[in-house]
Amino acid sequence: MLTEQIQGVTGCDDSPWWALYTRHQHEKTVADILSAKGFEVFLPLYDSMRRWKDRQKLLTLPLFPCYVFVRGGLNRRLQVVTTPGVHMILSHGERVAVIPESEIQAIRQTIEGPFRVEPHPFLKCGERVRVIRGTLQGVEGILIRKKNLTRLVLSVSMVAQSVAVEIDALDVEPVTVQESSVGTIPGQTLEAGRTPATFSLCG
Repeated sequence: MLTEQIQGVTGCDDSPWWALYTRHQHEKTVADILSAKGFEVFLPLYDSMRRWKDRQKLLTLPLFPCYVFVRGGLNRRLQVVTTPGVHMILSHGERVAVIPESEIQAIRQTIEGPFRVEPHPFLKCGERVRVIRGTLQGVEGILIRKKNLTRLVLSVSMVAQSVAVEIDALDVEPVTVQESSVGTIPGQTLEAGRTPATFSLCG
């Protein structure tokens, strides 16, 4: 697994994370430019083997296509939206939408570990569990079973996308609604000076 985490600004640990919606295949370019401008950027990546009739190639792709996460720096918003490849900032009405720190940390722990991680259709409902041992201890997600595999699905609600990681079913315990550390995220809107991209939240 591979993660690209570009540190542009230090001392911003208490600042909130927020998300950018980028143009197709511009995630890495946007992350590099914003890092050069001094922003702290998080772009989670994964390895994917693509096969053609005559060849195969290992590609490094964004876990969340068309999204880049940024911490702090909201007072420099103009420098962000004028960056080539940036389409818009996710927001609630007139306020920039904040990504919960717990969701960012869960994704970070997953891709920094020795796990097979890949994108997964967005999930909001299901059997919610918490990892009780190993490097993912404390991470919460939705448990799914397919054939002989057990996977933990982690979601970033604000961008309505999920990732899945293979996990041993013995390493998790059920989580009740009252115990869960993940709050309910209201519906999102998009902030931009241009026409919004069209996508929907799973219900």
